[in-house]
Parts: sequence; structure tokens; C-alpha cells
Amino acid sequence: MATHARHILERTFLTARLVHKHCISRSAQTYHFDFVLEDVADFPFVPGQFISAIAEDRSGREQTRAYSLASAPAANHFELCLNRVEGGFFSNRLADLPDVPIGAAVRVFGPNGFFTLREPLTDSILVATGTGIAPMRSMLQWLFPQNGPDRSQGKQTWLVYGTRHATELYYRDEFEALAARHSNFHYLPTLSRGPADWTGLRGYVQDHVAKIVEDRAKRLGQPVHTPASDPATPAAQPHFDIHAYACGLSPMIISIRDCLKHYGWHRRQIVTERYD
Repeated sequence: MATHARHILERTFLTARLVHKHCISRSAQTYHFDFVLEDVADFPFVPGQFISAIAEDRSGREQTRAYSLASAPAANHFELCLNRVEGGFFSNRLADLPDVPIGAAVRVFGPNGFFTLREPLTDSILVATGTGIAPMRSMLQWLFPQNGPDRSQGKQTWLVYGTRHATELYYRDEFEALAARHSNFHYLPTLSRGPADWTGLRGYVQDHVAKIVEDRAKRLGQPVHTPASDPATPAAQPHFDIHAYACGLSPMIISIRDCLKHYGWHRRQIVTERYD
């Protein structure tokens, strides 16, 4: 779940019916939710966008919370990933069955947001921590659908996913299966507090992003460090062969930006979404 504090320009309210819910991490109290929208046959959105949910709190005041969509567009269906948080309102309410049981209706509006894959499609490094994995899952389901044509155009796609513990690697089986089916998708989970028997990557996401950038440049015969571009260059002019998409808390976003600026990346190559 990635929450947002963006100004919403349009509000067409819809009714979403909760059809399934399950806990995907007991230690982090993280849940996956499936919703179906009533009275509409389709719910078009761009992978990476978010939807806003509305409910009244105990004092009768209307509260709005925004959550990244955790699935690719599929008729009138959408999925969310969020966790219980200290003092949280809507996420805690959804997580507690007595408050929002299966079959309960939730008012929503959207989609909104600009954290989406840039066109034309390029090689992509997706970087997520915690529930920042939600929009990445949406993008990956769209790029590599289980039933339908591959939309990745053969571009290389890396998912660098950082958490503290292995129990917090949400959708791990799904991403491992995706990597097994597609040679141009690379799943790189990394743990900051991995146990002794953890055989995967360790440390922070920015370290592994740096290695991807360096290894890719060497493989393609390109300079690892490119001349820094003028940040004022109009959007229509730069042409890139790779983008990075990062979703998580502010310290991670800052570290990824600093890391990639070190290699001379243009600011428009680095697309970010903060949820704190």
C-alpha cells in the first residue's frame, strides 16, 4: 500500500464491494484485498495509479485515504495491499473483519496519479520497500500478463525489493514465478536484517541499484558515468534507454535519487512516489 496526499481534481464516486481478504505477513500485519466495483463493467486505469477510499470516522467526520492499486486493470476488479499502522484509520478498519466484513461496500473515487511507466517503454529498474510494492505489482502484471501478450517488448526489467525480514517479502512466490517465465525480468529481493540462513541479497536497495547500473553499462559498452544533463531540458527533448521507478518512504527515495544522480542520470529518468 502506498498512500498519497495529492490534490484530487475529479471525484466520480463508485461503490467497491470487498470480495476477498487475506493476511500476507503476520509479522508486519499486511493484508491483500480484492474488490469488485458495482454498476460498472470496466475500471480503466494506468498501472501505478492510486484510488481513494472514503469513510466516516467515529466522530462522523469524512476521512479520505489513497492507496496504490496493486493489480493491473481487469474489468471492474481491483486489488490493494496495505498494512495496519499505529493510529491508522482506514487501513486498520479494512484489516479488521468486524469493521469491514467480506461483502462490505466501500466508497471510492479515482484513479489518479502519475507514477506510471514512461513511453516509449525502456529498460526499467523498479525499486520498492514495504508496501511500496503495490504499484510495482500493478506494472509487472501489465507488462507480463499471465493470460495475454507480453507487453515488455523484450526490455530488461529489474525489481529490487528491500525489506527487513523474509516474512515481509510480499508476493514473493508470484515474482519468483514471473522471473522463471520471463528471462528479461529479474527479481532481486534484499534483506537488511536477514537471518544467517538467508542466501539472497543483503543490505539496502540503493547498493543493488548501483550494481545494476554498472553491470548494464559494461554489458552494453556504455560509460558507467554519463555527463550530467541540464535539469531544465524540456521534457520533449531527452531520450533515455532506461528509467528507474521508486516507491517507498522518503529516505529510500532520496537515496535512490542520489545514487542515480551520481551516475549522471537526468532527473526525468527517475520517477518516484512517496507514501509517508
